[in-house]
Amino acid sequence: MATFKQLHEWSLTPREAVELQKRLRERVRIEPLGKKVETVAGADISFNKFDPTIYAAVVVLRLPSLEVIEEVGIVSETRFPYVPGLLSFRESPSVLEAWAKLKTEPDAVMFDGQGLAHPRRVGIASHVGLLIERPTLGCAKSVLVGKYEEPGAERGSWTPLVDKGETVGAALRTKNRVQPIYVSPGHLIDVGAAVELTLRCDGGYRQPEPTRRAHLLVNALRRGERAPTSEDPEEGRGGGPGAQGSFGF
Repeated sequence: MATFKQLHEWSLTPREAVELQKRLRERVRIEPLGKKVETVAGADISFNKFDPTIYAAVVVLRLPSLEVIEEVGIVSETRFPYVPGLLSFRESPSVLEAWAKLKTEPDAVMFDGQGLAHPRRVGIASHVGLLIERPTLGCAKSVLVGKYEEPGAERGSWTPLVDKGETVGAALRTKNRVQPIYVSPGHLIDVGAAVELTLRCDGGYRQPEPTRRAHLLVNALRRGERAPTSEDPEEGRGGGPGAQGSFGF
């Protein structure tokens, strides 16, 4: 069963959240993968800026076949306001609520958002990575921070994404002559391994298959075409954020 740690409370003001991000940054570990990734999850979130309703999905795929082996979709509410740079405080509790419903723990998790490529180096992938204690990465469709040189036109070409002299990710061409995506390590993975894992998740689209599948599930939840996953997490599996009363930059 999927578990996670409770490193902090979620009932914070934006100012307190900024200070917490600075402390969490010291815990983030950017390093080569410790083991081969055989299962990978994609996580995605959808919401309206001024609506507390959050739609979250986690979809687990097996590599190299990209077969979907499990998916969870939930609808919940957030109590944290929409503040750019602090979206992980709005989104993470819902991601963790979905994570806690998984029957299998994937080897790595890919987020439709940022990891290290964040003003304080703690995007959604880094933040949640610290809580679930496994390799995480962000695969975003746009740049939040950093500059890069245009990679080659062929699939697999990439260039470093650099912010204030620090390499925080990569601009990666996932499909020939298509706009790159922006990969950043979250936790327990480095840039090279994040790029390699993203390329292994090629389903023929610009977006990697794990986050693409999660995005499709989130949209189906919003349209009412899919019902939320109803099974309650078992007691003693780490405790969901709902127990405290209650993804992205």
